[in-house]
Parts: sequence; structure tokens; C-alpha cells
Amino acid sequence: MRSIVGNVVGWLDDRLGLRSAMLPILVHPVPRGLGWFYVFGSATLSMFVLQIITGICLAVVYVPSAADAYTSLEYLNTEQPLGWLLRAVHYWSATGMVVMLVCHATRVVLMGAFKYPRELTWLLGVGLLFVTLGLAFTGQVLRWDQDAYWGVGVGAAMTGRVPVIGPALVHVLLGGPNIGGETLSRFFGLHVFVLPALAILLLVPHLYLVVRQGISSRPRAGRPVDPQTYDAEYSKELAEGEPFFPYDFMKDALFSACCVLVVFALAISFGPKGPSGPPDPTLIAAEPRPDWYFLPLFALLALSPPQMETAIMLVMPVVGIAILVLLPFVAGKGERSPRRRPATVLIVLLFFAVYGVLWWLGNVAPWSPDMNAWSGTPVPEQMVKDLSPQQLQGAAVFQNKTCRNCHALDGAGGKRGPDLTTVSTRLVRDELIRQVIQGGGNMPAYGKQLSPAEVEALVSFLSTLGKPVAGAPEPADVAAGK
Repeated sequence: MRSIVGNVVGWLDDRLGLRSAMLPILVHPVPRGLGWFYVFGSATLSMFVLQIITGICLAVVYVPSAADAYTSLEYLNTEQPLGWLLRAVHYWSATGMVVMLVCHATRVVLMGAFKYPRELTWLLGVGLLFVTLGLAFTGQVLRWDQDAYWGVGVGAAMTGRVPVIGPALVHVLLGGPNIGGETLSRFFGLHVFVLPALAILLLVPHLYLVVRQGISSRPRAGRPVDPQTYDAEYSKELAEGEPFFPYDFMKDALFSACCVLVVFALAISFGPKGPSGPPDPTLIAAEPRPDWYFLPLFALLALSPPQMETAIMLVMPVVGIAILVLLPFVAGKGERSPRRRPATVLIVLLFFAVYGVLWWLGNVAPWSPDMNAWSGTPVPEQMVKDLSPQQLQGAAVFQNKTCRNCHALDGAGGKRGPDLTTVSTRLVRDELIRQVIQGGGNMPAYGKQLSPAEVEALVSFLSTLGKPVAGAPEPADVAAGK
């Protein structure tokens, strides 16, 4: 039997040249004493492989259509043998991938491993970080439940606020003006084909550069990185180093195996994530929340005043990406030891402290203070006085669709969305129609929840809010005491 296996392996090696290709990678020299802080990258790769394997299996059963997606997940959870375990492993390995990637990036920042000559390795890693977050977000959407529906709404709102091209990007993202079957198809394609392919395209050169540039040694205080002398010093370290295989390879393999075991333990103990409930924006009792990675963003959007939303959605991501991209060019040389870089250590600690606080707030922040609190409060009388029949119908739509639970009128009502008392002074008719149909900010799209006549009536009513009431004194007359 052993001779048969040996012959098969030899036959494959003759044709593929695996030994000559892999052996230099396995035995490439690394600095001595790397320690266990260097195992997070391999663990991230292990989680990614687990994601691919379980994702392929799930794609065999999952139906990417608005009518059947939710049902197919329930079938996996309750009827397909071990389907629940497959979904659970997929979800918890995604969690593990994000955790390991953040640990890996934190280690690189604290140890200054992004400095010369590993700038490009860092940039590819930053790309992998955002692709991983993209996989996490699109994976949540594929659950096609309440969390998914509202998550797409927020994502579309963020995209829609991009200057000039925002509406066009939203149309491309959703596959139309509203969240529907085309939207799910787009996100399925992104999650299953586009983002994994992009991850592999970034991962391959990232690993190539890890081998070509070598693994950075443990930082030592008083030994700054100087591009003029670094290469010679690193070559000397490698000459005194050790081959990657077997000791460092075994450390990576052992830690990755432990991570896989933890994923299976969590999957068996806690099961799969969702689906939480049918994707219906008219369910006022819904309490949608994103997966844990995006809870800080949820908290920011839920607790910040409406005028801050654009800055949170557009400015913060750009600033964050710019900092990560520019980091190796701004701080590409100098000390690597965290003992000599207290500002870096403080920034990292502050980041995790803020993330932790926002994460906690994201768990306790109400999606809406009370979704039923304002259902029985009528539209103020002065706002329906002297209105046309169509405008009165719009006021009735506003009342019956419980818009008041999120929007205040005359200071009374929900605080989830902006106060609409003077909305006609901020938005023209076309903008009101687009907002109602497509949504925006934290507001979902109601294009499929309202008939064209209801949309027309509602916008007609909203267009009266903020305009002077017929017969009311002009502000100049009031000021003059007339």
C-alpha cells in the first residue's frame, strides 16, 4: 500500500513539480525566536479555506431568489441532515476569520512590520481586510431576513450619499430602484464569485511577498529601520536564522488546528446565525441588528443626530482607508519596538476601547425608541387644515403607515428619522418621491409597500409641511406687530 501511494505521489511530482516548487517555500529561512504572535496570519488563511469549503456546500442548497432564499435557509436549519452544522461552521469561521485578521493586523502595527521593505505586503493586507468585511456584509444579506433587509437599506443609503454618482451606484447595487430579488442576486454574485476571487487575487501576491521579503523579526528597542542598512542587517539575521519547516510551520499548524476546533465547538454549542424573520419593512416590531463586526457603525448611526449621518457614512470610511494606506509611507522607517512607539500603542488601545464601547452601545441602542409609541398620535390639526383631498389622503397614508414612529411632526414623534415639520423647505417634490421609494439614511425603501397613488398623495402632503398656512400672517407682519 505504501509503495502504491509513493508511486502515485512520485507520478504527480514528476508532472507537476510540486516538490521543487513547495520545498523552497517550506525551508525558506526565517529569523529566530518569532514566537506565537506570528501565527495569526496562518490562522486567518485556515478560516478562509474553511469558509470556501462550507460556502461551496451551502451553495448547493441555497436558492438565491427573494421568494425562496429565506425558506432554503430554514430548510438547511431544520430538514437537511447536518445543514444547521454547515451553516453554523460557515458563520463561526467567518467570525474567526475577522478576529484572526484583526489580530494579525494589530500585531503588524504594534511590531512595525509594515515598515520598509514591506509596504506593498501591508497594502495587500489592507485590501484583504476590506474584502473580508465585504464578505461578512454580503453574507449577512444572503440570510434575507429582517437584519439583511435593513442592512441593505443602510448600505444603499451610504452609497447613495456619494457625491454625483451616488444614485447611479445605488441603482447598480440594488439592481433597480428598490430592494428586491435583483438585489439578492447582486449580493449572491458578490459573495460567492466576486469577493472570493478578489480575495484570492490579493492573497496570492501577499503570500508571495511574505516569502520574498521574509518575515519581519521580533522588534528590538534601539534598532530602528533604516532603508540604507536594513537589507544587509536582515540578510545577516536570516543567515543566523532557521528554516520555516518544521518548528515555525508546526506552530502555525497547531494554532490553526486549535482555531478550527474552536469554530466547531462554537458551531455545535450556539448553532447557525438566523434567519431571524422574514424581510418585511412593514413589521414595526422588528429589531434588526447587524452582525457583531458592524455593531459600532450601527451604534453611531442609531445614536448620532441626523445631521451627522453623512459625515459618518462618507467621511469616516475615507479617513480610515487613507490612514491605513498612508501608514507605511508616513512611518516607513524608524523604531519598530512598541516600547519606543508609545503613541502607536496608545492609538491602538484607544481604537479598541472606542470599538468596545460602541459595540456595547450597538447591543443596547434601540433600533427605534418605541416603534408603537406614536401610532395613536394623530397628525396635528393645523397641518391638515385647508388641505386638498389628495393632500388629506397623504396625511392618512402618513398616519396609517406609522411614519410618525420614526419622524416627528411639530416636535412630537419618533426620533429615528429627521423631524418632518418643515421638510418641504429641505426637499423638493422629486427628492421626496425618491426618498419614499428608494429610502436613504436609516429609512428603508417603501417603493413596493405603497401604491403609486399612495406615494403621490404622501408626497403631496409632505410638500405642504413647512409652507405658510393660508391666511396666516407673514413673518414680516408679525415682526411689525401687525
